[in-house]
Amino acid sequence: MSIDRRTLLRQAMWAWMGGIAACGCRSAPMTGRKQLLLVPEDQELSLGAEAYGEMMGEEPPSSNARWTQMVQRVGQRIADKAQRSDYEWEFRLVASPTQNAFCLPGGKVAIYEGILPICANEAGLAVVMSHEVAHALARHGGERMSQNMAVDQTKQAINFVLRKQDQTKRDLLMQAYGISTEYGVLLPYSRKQESEADHIGLMLMSQAGYDPNEAPGFWERFGGVGGDKPPEFMSTHPSDDRRAADLRALLPEATDKYAAAAQQFGAGEPI
Repeated sequence: MSIDRRTLLRQAMWAWMGGIAACGCRSAPMTGRKQLLLVPEDQELSLGAEAYGEMMGEEPPSSNARWTQMVQRVGQRIADKAQRSDYEWEFRLVASPTQNAFCLPGGKVAIYEGILPICANEAGLAVVMSHEVAHALARHGGERMSQNMAVDQTKQAINFVLRKQDQTKRDLLMQAYGISTEYGVLLPYSRKQESEADHIGLMLMSQAGYDPNEAPGFWERFGGVGGDKPPEFMSTHPSDDRRAADLRALLPEATDKYAAAAQQFGAGEPI
């Protein structure tokens, strides 16, 4: 390939990507990070409600009344600070030992019983729930779909420019630009979203009246649970130690928001 052809390819690719970015740029709440969003939000909300209904139809609700009430209480306090009155908030505690939680677009939140012992108290639960709510507020699901759309369209642009080249050269070029390598493009971006959700979530739980000092403590406990975990560079989530350190660095800002909260619940009830 000549230098002129490489230059032409580079210009074509970035022009393509620039055109995509110009169509759907916005800023994430609280952090101000620029985002690419090509998916209409009403489509995200519709998909979120449909998926949540299907999933909750297959997941048994918890029979623990006290835990269920706690999830509802903590979730509503966080939702009150999310400033999305258009969301139809739902909070569900699932009877499962899985140590997980999620929030789908539109404020559809599910917590699995298995993560509650690690939460230790209401504030620890607020760490988890506010993090998941932050994903929905920042529209990380839509951003992820948009990213995949952009990757697919960039592949098409490169394939068009190289339509007369053999497949081996085409694959090598894709790898050089980090387009076909999962670890080069998709996973690092997802880690950025996870860290952003930690940031936004910390501020939300503080505004809701929960002690932000519980946030790094939760991740330290979670990191001590054990089990096989992939290295951070091969994971969609930052390491637990890194999360705790990043959250500690944000504590001065979060503490100010906690001090200004209408009610302060501290760590809340124990679990």
